[in-house]
Amino acid sequence: MSNIKVKELKESERPREKALKYGMDTLSNKELLAIILRCGYKDVSVLELADKLLHVSDGLVPLFSMSFDELIRIKGISVIKALELMSVFELSKRSIYAKLKNAPVLNDPQMVYNYLNKKIGLKKQEHFYVLYLNVKNQIIHENTVFVGTLNVSVVHPREVFKEAIQKHAAAIIVAHNHPSGSAEPSKQDLQLTNKLIESGKIIGIPIIDHIIVAQNNHFSFVENGLIHHEK
Repeated sequence: MSNIKVKELKESERPREKALKYGMDTLSNKELLAIILRCGYKDVSVLELADKLLHVSDGLVPLFSMSFDELIRIKGISVIKALELMSVFELSKRSIYAKLKNAPVLNDPQMVYNYLNKKIGLKKQEHFYVLYLNVKNQIIHENTVFVGTLNVSVVHPREVFKEAIQKHAAAIIVAHNHPSGSAEPSKQDLQLTNKLIESGKIIGIPIIDHIIVAQNNHFSFVENGLIHHEK
């Protein structure tokens, strides 16, 4: 569709008309973005701008993690367009959070990974993230405890369990990302997990799982038999 303006397309091929006639799920990512963007700029159609946005961001998932400053550096993305895009990104994240918050977390590690991947999956540094659960295994609070290279000495159980006690959490899921793309746990990951498990036993707030997040995969300590729960 290079150099083809929306008004030059057949009416049935224009994103808005196509959505109305056939449904939103028939549109490509580029066409959906074009509806949000509404217009291009001089000699560049809105479809070309949408295509450029997907190309610069390297796909839909990285696009949703772009900052305001990164968006407005792209030619054709104004302050208003950037704010509109970020509003859509935020609503998407909140929708996922709302589903997760009301779901029994332990029943679906994949759903937890999907949520955490949007939070920390694309970070260029390691982020140690904690989900605090109630007695129904629902999220009541979450936060980043540490940013940087993880080891036993830098992530202290005190920082993890302080929030748990303040929020009256019944259990915890810990997670961190691997910017390398591999979700396999390191020796340091295993040592840290064991230290947190032992601290949880003493305090009475168990570690339900430790999930390592990579962009396209994950590693669950429970699923791989490295955390055992008493029945």
